[in-house]
Amino acid sequence: MKSGILAAAAAAVVFGAVTGAQAGPTLDAVKGRGFVQCGVNAGLPGFGNPDSSGNWTGLDVDYCRAVAVALFNDPNKVKFTPLSAQQRFPAIQSGEVDLLSRNTTVTLTRDTSVGLNFAPVTYYDGQGFMVNKKLGVKSAKELNGATVCVQAGTTTELNLADYFRTNNMSYNPVVIESNDEVNAAYFAGRCDVLTTDASGLAGTRAGVAPVPDDHIILPEIISKEPLAPAVRHGDDQWFDVVKWTVYATIQAEEMGITSKNVDEFVNSKNPEIQRILGTSPGMGKALGLDEKWAYNVIKTMGNYGEIFERNVGTKTPLKLERGLNALWTNGGLQYAMPIR
Repeated sequence: MKSGILAAAAAAVVFGAVTGAQAGPTLDAVKGRGFVQCGVNAGLPGFGNPDSSGNWTGLDVDYCRAVAVALFNDPNKVKFTPLSAQQRFPAIQSGEVDLLSRNTTVTLTRDTSVGLNFAPVTYYDGQGFMVNKKLGVKSAKELNGATVCVQAGTTTELNLADYFRTNNMSYNPVVIESNDEVNAAYFAGRCDVLTTDASGLAGTRAGVAPVPDDHIILPEIISKEPLAPAVRHGDDQWFDVVKWTVYATIQAEEMGITSKNVDEFVNSKNPEIQRILGTSPGMGKALGLDEKWAYNVIKTMGNYGEIFERNVGTKTPLKLERGLNALWTNGGLQYAMPIR
């Protein structure tokens, strides 16, 4: 009798898995309005940055576009809301934006009391320090008594205090809300040091510094800063769409599928490839999307490696190596959950 009950329960689970996701309020709202409202950085080269014509580019921006492609097969069906560090959480909590893709660090309190669900990490980072070469500093351990520019309302501000306290050093913080104003203060000489995520320092040096070669990023990385897109608690279907869109780009790179060769894989006999490209149906239905959702994302936006390289890679002004953001098969941390 017990085995019969267990068998029935198992059948119910399988049945639920193949009948598709239940509609969620955010997904319904996004489909109804016809675009994704995405919160991004107000201006961080390589991650979220508008040009003079208002065209947005960057790694975080591309993941907003990837979600739009998964839903609408159109990377332009997204509207960008530039947000400061202090504006970003109220914006996602209130529903002003559907998705926050704004170099935001995953932390316990943000996951709980702030009420965010974080998608997979799109950039593994850590906090660093940048100084003018003329300061003659080669290590963060030489910064005792320095004046440090830091953005308010960030993990950066908290990590800065921890680092100096741990190393028995003093510092004079210059705390400013706007990222642009923080950068301006540093380049105007109001502080000796600029601190933020190392990727942000690279973007600022490449895209904002009057003379990039005048500034060096010190070797110390003082924190873990896993940066990931986030959605509100309480809407699992929307979270699933965002989460698996990120995983699809990572899985595609693992399989060697790119925006240029994806059509060559459509007739593959590999069951894993058939599931991700939708030739074997079921994955799209489970998410409430078209079966070709992942194919469309890869074809339009590329795999994770392509997104990384065109925005922040070694051939861009940021010149960032893959490092921790390499695939797990290449010694990095990027690892996709199975799409099955």
